[in-house]
Amino acid sequence: MNTLLIDMQSLGFSFSPGGKVLFRDLSLQVTEGEFLLIRGASGSGKSTLLRILCRLQSYRQGTILFHGKPIESYPPSLLRNRMLYTTQLPAMTDATVRDNLLFPFSFEVNSGKKHPGEDQLRKMLQDFYLDDVSPDQHATVLSVGQQQRVALMRALLQRPEVLLLDEPTSALDAQSATMVQRIIERLNQEQGMTIMMVTHSDYIPQGMAPKICTLENGKLEVT
Repeated sequence: MNTLLIDMQSLGFSFSPGGKVLFRDLSLQVTEGEFLLIRGASGSGKSTLLRILCRLQSYRQGTILFHGKPIESYPPSLLRNRMLYTTQLPAMTDATVRDNLLFPFSFEVNSGKKHPGEDQLRKMLQDFYLDDVSPDQHATVLSVGQQQRVALMRALLQRPEVLLLDEPTSALDAQSATMVQRIIERLNQEQGMTIMMVTHSDYIPQGMAPKICTLENGKLEVT
């Protein structure tokens, strides 16, 4: 039986006290190794839900447990390291691909983690369909699709338990989007990584039946 990672009960959120309620009474359980697709119209709260999970925004009511403990009991940096949030537009520092990949290891929360070696970085570039990209290449000259794959590599090197992906393919062309989707599927199927992915599309991962979570009119329907 897989471990229960996230237990959300009766969650409610509005952007200001007494303001318009974005959602109410949301309940969701996420177990280790699951693949969740979070869908809904623009403005329904999909991205907000991911940001709440890693404490980038505060909820108004309800509880969220991670490994049975309230998320507020974790230091934000540690929680965001274990539930790693990535935005739809990848952020690259003005440096080489290698420097971008190793950047998270400059933070104290990753101080005890082993830095990847040069051979590992080059092997990952191949695995992420970046055979023609050198670690010495400047990251800001890469295409958006290439940068998104580098951002996924950077996330994976931190060894999170949960990847919170906020529309990771929305800014990509069809070919790049397919590459990113295949990588995400491999992370789930081959490495058992738990995936929570916001998407506007009808995308369904290959070879699996994901949990579909639809936000509509402040409610969450899970199928």
